[in-house]
Parts: sequence; structure tokens; C-alpha cells
Amino acid sequence: MKRLIRRLRTVLSPRSLRSQLLSRSLFILAALLILIGGLQYVLMINFLYKNQAESMGSQILRFPREMIEQMELYPYHPAGAANPNDQGNATSPVNPGGADSGKGKRVPFLFLPDTSLAIIKEDGGFLNRPEQSGLPAPQLSSEQYGAIRDDLRKERPDQYRIIKDDNGNEQLVIFRPLSGPGGWNDIVQLGVLAAPLKSVALRQLFIFICLAILALLGGLMLYLPVLKRTLKPLDQMVKTVEEINAGNLDHRFPASLGQTEVDRLAASFNGMLERLECSFKSEREAKEQMRRFIADASHELRTPLTSIHGFLEVLLRGAAERPDQLYPALNSMLGESKRMKKLVEDLLMLAKLDRTPVVQRSDVLLDALISEMEPHLRILAGERAVSFQLEPQLHVMCDSDKIKQVVLNLFHNAVQHTDPASGTVHVTLSRQNKHAVIAVEDNGAGIAGEHLPHIFERFYRSDTSRARKHGGFGLGLSITQSIISAHGGEIRVKSRRGQGSTFEVSLPSL
Repeated sequence: MKRLIRRLRTVLSPRSLRSQLLSRSLFILAALLILIGGLQYVLMINFLYKNQAESMGSQILRFPREMIEQMELYPYHPAGAANPNDQGNATSPVNPGGADSGKGKRVPFLFLPDTSLAIIKEDGGFLNRPEQSGLPAPQLSSEQYGAIRDDLRKERPDQYRIIKDDNGNEQLVIFRPLSGPGGWNDIVQLGVLAAPLKSVALRQLFIFICLAILALLGGLMLYLPVLKRTLKPLDQMVKTVEEINAGNLDHRFPASLGQTEVDRLAASFNGMLERLECSFKSEREAKEQMRRFIADASHELRTPLTSIHGFLEVLLRGAAERPDQLYPALNSMLGESKRMKKLVEDLLMLAKLDRTPVVQRSDVLLDALISEMEPHLRILAGERAVSFQLEPQLHVMCDSDKIKQVVLNLFHNAVQHTDPASGTVHVTLSRQNKHAVIAVEDNGAGIAGEHLPHIFERFYRSDTSRARKHGGFGLGLSITQSIISAHGGEIRVKSRRGQGSTFEVSLPSL
């Protein structure tokens, strides 16, 4: 029983898009055909009724006036009936006023088969003449006849009415006035059976239903291959999605499949795949960067720890008793401990900037800040030629201590990569498009092009031996970039091998 209910539910509410489109399209088409068939039946029956009413109105106009008058005065004897006052003519009324006078002249009656005829007198009398037609005339109420008489006087006759007679048959009835100079103001009521007209309309409706069923069957046969071809782009998208996995995100849907909605869906999927690919790529890069970070940090920490461990072993073997070996060992351990302290401080600063990149800003005059650092920078440069070109009155909202560290890191980086005797370092401060630009230029060996995209990565060093010789960890430029990003600025580098390097820091100015 449950399986049967499940099957019925599947048939009545299919989950396949193809089945849903087919069933709903056929349902809408069937509903439209039913609506058209009903409307056609109503229009057809109304047309037939109206046409019959006009024909009956023309018949009333052809009635001889004498015939109507005699219908009111004398009984009618049907054809073949014996009439003692009629000498062999059974199709005309007899005027008993005298055979030689004009009043005794017989007037032939029109025999209307399946027709009812009645006269409604001005005083409300109802004269039903089924002898002339064979159908009883349906009778309305006095109020209804009064309303009909008013419409006839206003020359607004009803087209027709559908009324049931005493036998229960529906008749199409019309009313027409009979007026004359003597105040004669009666109404002729003429009716015919409505069943034959309805039969014609129903026959037409049956023909339309048969044609509609054939059209639905033909449409079903034609619609299935068209629907299959229409949904083919969706099938292709499903196959493409099935081929995509976390390690294969470079697949893309065709940009144009011939259908606007499907093209928009494909474009949305392509955008999602691009975002997923970038996300997975960033995750892989982050994992790789973290792996390198841990490996480099462990390596950098292991070097001073190994050195300190070696000196301690030397001291424990008896060097502590000899001052000539003791003090050099202590100085070496002090230098290695400073390196470890510097590395840990840099790592803590990077972690802090990554976690909460918020700085305490205040209005700082950059030219005054760099001028304040000038003596210390010249001492750091040693015998190298140092020059400063600072634009005055350049205000920036920043953290002065962090900006000092940026200048110091860039200057120290330039000093490390220039010759102690012939090296030059040039520091400039200028305003460019509402930004304060600090540039540190040197004439060192420069940076090869393949290293430029990576110089701001943590623990990245283009010259490992030289950096290690001068105690660098490859964290200075990473810290500098993090500080500038926290200020909403930007750092750029221009360098060519053998022609020196220029680092530019851009900060929004006031």
C-alpha cells in the first residue's frame, strides 16, 4: 500500500524537471483548450439563438394582419377536420356574417411546425393558440409582460428569451408589438424549441473536443524531443559538475549555451568555481607558508641555540677556569641570545599585526620625524654616503613609533645591500596625489626579477649567505608591509640587478 501511494505521489507530483515541464505545459494547454471550447460553445449558442430570433422576427412581420384579427375572433380547425360551415375547405376560418359579404371570406393560415404562438392583449389577456403550431406557448407573469411592453414602446425589444413551457421544454421566445390606428396595442409571442439549436452547438463542441485531444497527443509527441533538446545544456552542466572535485577546479562551463537563463546559471557557476579555486589556492599557499614559516623559524632558532649549547659544553669542560676562553664564549652566547630575542620580538609583532592590525594614529609631521632620525641613520650607514630630501609641512595620521620602525627597516635593508665604502643611500619625502611618499634608494647589487614577487614574504631572502652574515631573518620587509597595510598605505619596490633598489612607501596625507 505504501509503495502504491509512493508511485501515485511520483506520478502526480514528478520531481524530474523534464516531467514537471511536460505535465505543467500539457495542463496549461488543456486548460486553455477547455476555456476556448467553453467560450466557443457560448458564442456558438448565442449566435444560433440570435440568428433564430431574427428569422422569427421576420416571420412575424410576414403574418397578414387579417390572420391575426381572425385568430382573435374565431377558432381554428386543423387541416383535415370537418367543419359544417365549410364546404370542403378545411384550411381557412369561416366568417358567419354571410357568404355574400366580404366578412365571410376565408383567409389561409400559415402552419408553423414546432412553434408556439400567443397573443398578449393590452388588458393582460393571454391567448394561446397551440392549434396553429402544436406547441403550448409559455406564459410569463403580468409584471414581466408589463416590462416587455415598456421595452417595446421604447423601441428596445428583447432579442430573445429562453423560457420553459408547461411540458418542461425550453423555448426560444421573441415578442413583437401589434399596433393599429384604433388603439389596438397587442403583443405577439412566438417561440420555437431550443433543443435543436443546442444540439447543433453541442455537436460543434464535440468536434472541437476531439480535435483538441488529437492536438494534445500530437503536441505530446512533438514536445518530448524538443524538451529533451532544450534541457540538453542542463545535462551538460550536470556532467561537468560531476567531473569537478576539490583537486580539479579549473573546469569551466561554456559561456554561451544558447539560453539566457542557462547562460546566467553557467556564469554564476563559473564565478563560484573561480572563488573556490582561489580559496583552495589561498589555503594551500597559507599551509605552505605556515610550513615554511615553522621550518624557517625552527631553523633560525636552532642556529643560536646550537651555538649557545656548544659554548656551554666548552665551558663545562674547563674553559670556565680560563679567562681567555671564558669571555669570548660569553660574548658569543650574548650575541646569539640577542639574535633569538630579536627573532622572537619580530614574530610576536607579526602575530599581533595579523591578529589585530590596528594602530594608534595621531597627526605626525613626517619631515620632522625623519629629521629626528637622521643622526641615528647616519651612524648606522657608517662610511656610506647618505642624503636626505624632505618636503616640509607634510602631515600624516599615523603611529609615529611604527613609522620610525618602517624607515629604520628600509634604511637598514639598504645599508646591508650596499658596499660599506662606495655605497650611497638617498632618502626622500614628497607629496603625490594627496599621499605622502617616503622613498629609500640605494646603489647596491639590486634584486633579480624572479625574487621581486617574494621579497615581502616571511623568512624569504634573495641572498641567504649575505643575509645570514649580517644577521637578517627575512622578517623586516614583512613587518614593514604589515605596518603600512594597517595604516591604509602601500609599499612598492623597483629594482634591477646591478643597479640598486628603491623602496617607496605611500601613506594618505592630510
